Amino acid sequence: MAQPDLSTDPAHSQLPLRLEQLLAARAATLDENRPAALERQHGRGRWTARERIGALLDPGTFLEYGQLAEPKTRALGEGPADGLVMGVGLVDGRAVCVFTYDYTVFGGSQSPRNHRKMDRMLALAERNRWPVLCWSEGGGARATELDYDGGMVTTFVQLARMSGLVPIICLLSGPSFAGQANIAGCADVVIATRASTLGLSGPPLVLSATGAAVTPQDIGPMDLHERIGTVDLLVDDEEQLLATARAYLGYFGGRVPAVDAPGDADALRRMVPENPRRAYDVRRVVAAIADEGAVLELRPLWGRCLSTSLVRIDGRPLGVIANNPMFGAGAIDRDGADKFSRFVELCNAYDLPLLFLCDTPGFMIGRGAEETALVRHSARTLMALANADVPLLTIVLRKAYGLGYYVMGCDCFQPELIVGWPTAEFGGMGLEGAVNIVYRDELAAAVDESARKELRARLTEEMKERNTGLSYARGFALDDIIDPADTREVLIRALNTLPAPPPRTSRKHPIDPW
Repeated sequence: MAQPDLSTDPAHSQLPLRLEQLLAARAATLDENRPAALERQHGRGRWTARERIGALLDPGTFLEYGQLAEPKTRALGEGPADGLVMGVGLVDGRAVCVFTYDYTVFGGSQSPRNHRKMDRMLALAERNRWPVLCWSEGGGARATELDYDGGMVTTFVQLARMSGLVPIICLLSGPSFAGQANIAGCADVVIATRASTLGLSGPPLVLSATGAAVTPQDIGPMDLHERIGTVDLLVDDEEQLLATARAYLGYFGGRVPAVDAPGDADALRRMVPENPRRAYDVRRVVAAIADEGAVLELRPLWGRCLSTSLVRIDGRPLGVIANNPMFGAGAIDRDGADKFSRFVELCNAYDLPLLFLCDTPGFMIGRGAEETALVRHSARTLMALANADVPLLTIVLRKAYGLGYYVMGCDCFQPELIVGWPTAEFGGMGLEGAVNIVYRDELAAAVDESARKELRARLTEEMKERNTGLSYARGFALDDIIDPADTREVLIRALNTLPAPPPRTSRKHPIDPW
């Protein structure tokens, strides 16, 4: 913890010698007594380790562990806290465990000693069920201290064993390579600034192994990681990084009392076109039913056929999985399936209900889709959802076809509520394709292409009428068809009936890193 400056205190000279030595040792680790290091870090456009923790935690709540730790090899020079500042404090009144590597100390490198520091804190976090937030900035192992004479550290094993027990948040605001990147890979969520970089192999290793001189940006720029799904959320700067981390953590703290309803509910009536060939951005629907400003979309540029978001509705946190017809007409591809299954695991691990907004023609089809091993990836969605025990709520916005509808919270999963909008339509496959198969002979017998086209359109419309949401509700295959403008109120009433999740002393399951 930060100590008062007693250097000008008249009573300072009266302090016992060992107390003076202690106070001096503590003071030497603080930013104000390391001006050159402070200037270097600010010159890189990044905050110091202590500035980050101070900005994240509620004022006056940080209890630091291991402040006096030093590098094992003293010939390296000064190494305050051995390059890892860590402890426990409060975020919005909730206890959290925080770590940040100190890039001003040997480039934020990992040493046997600061690994043991982290092992100690992770053990406490596991015992006390503290969420973990870690700035993972550095280049991996400290090359001058590779002698793990006390045995290998347990840091990565502990992180893996804590997966699904407590939220684990990795924050990136600089280079993160090797061991630091492994921490990111173990986290529930990775939030990064655009200027940060990430990779299992850093420039020095690449140079020694291949002879290629590369920069961190050559190896792992954030535009790459955002596009391929390694990073969940990308922000502009460290201030936004902290705000986003606080917002993310808030979804795992239960219901909040202050709620601002979104704008005009009537707008929902016009968001989904009746024409199934017309696209629209489903994220507008999500924003219109969630509390104002309470939508946090994860991995927005990866697996774009689906939108996965943490939201609040009337203050209650839940996860939303929504097909997005803007991309592939909402057909679920390999990346979408992986995005789906991991999000289900995330929400299920922490007892967040799941809301499905369904508008999909099914899983992606064709040779190209099969070359991605979609058979296996699609099964991941089924495995994740079939083994989840959180409440499910399903709204069919428009298309509900085939296996795509099956995994989007259909009645076989016994959701707490399954309703449709007036635009809902159902089928084992796309209705035009079904007509081509069922009425193949009649279509082939048409006198010419014009007659065949007219017959196909009429038969498709007839089949569509038999498979509308209204028809399904009349046969009680749905609980109801609702006015889109009433969606938020219907969801609030459903959420108000759900029991609180039972208290847990252990985790349900780990969360797949991918």
